[in-house]
Amino acid sequence: MCDTCGCNITPGNEHLVKPGGRLAHTEQGREAVTVLKELLTENDHQAAHNREHFDRHQVLTVNLMSSPGAGKTRLLEATIEALGQGLSMAVIEGDLETENDARRIRAKGVEAIQIATGNACHLDAHMVHEALHHMDLSGLDVLFIENVGNLVCPASFDLGQHRNVTLLSVPEGDDKPAKYPVMFRAADLVLLTKTDLLAYLTDFDPARAEGCLRQLASRTPLLPTALGAEPRIGAWLDWLQREHVAQRGRATRGETLRPAIPPDGTSLHHHGAHHHPLPATEAN
Repeated sequence: MCDTCGCNITPGNEHLVKPGGRLAHTEQGREAVTVLKELLTENDHQAAHNREHFDRHQVLTVNLMSSPGAGKTRLLEATIEALGQGLSMAVIEGDLETENDARRIRAKGVEAIQIATGNACHLDAHMVHEALHHMDLSGLDVLFIENVGNLVCPASFDLGQHRNVTLLSVPEGDDKPAKYPVMFRAADLVLLTKTDLLAYLTDFDPARAEGCLRQLASRTPLLPTALGAEPRIGAWLDWLQREHVAQRGRATRGETLRPAIPPDGTSLHHHGAHHHPLPATEAN
């Protein structure tokens, strides 16, 4: 999996493995395995630091994950339109290239920081930390992190968020939870998007999609949404407002919340490390 896409080393953490970096020298004969393991450990340390930062400012941070085109950015636009007067929001956008999505969010009057990941198919905690240097969390209620469109790797990396929300769109097919179990096990909420297309895409069965989700031993709520000219997102907005109140309560009590990062997802990034040796200048 990650041996070909190169997602273990990202623009956010590559400083750790370059010459002079903390992970540039490792045990002889176990370079790749050790480096990849340590990169995930370093990511978790940075994520914990990010989460402390969010908690100190009482900001609820939500990581949005899905396939490309499932409707993450449109969901954010509709959420801003519906709750922008009551909740102060900001967005960190992740894409391989372009500022297209960030521009759409800014057009709604909300701050958006774009992260271009290059060849990395997910965001990591180091990239999010860098983005926070350009963002003022004071007075913010909710920070959304729109992850790179991908149903695999984003589920395995803690960014410092409190909740994971996964979007499943009707055109993708109702078997996606079964095909991508790591992603859907990581979800605190699943949003079924583009339900206005159910009348046309009759081979999609919402009950079958939920059945696939439940077969993962998941009790995660599955909420239908439609994001057309008149968005139907009331249940999502109610969930978000409840989570905002809960985050304020946790922060006041000095508590925090870490989303579930499935261990099978992390193990996928360890597995295959033997086949992904680092360049000689970095491994020696």
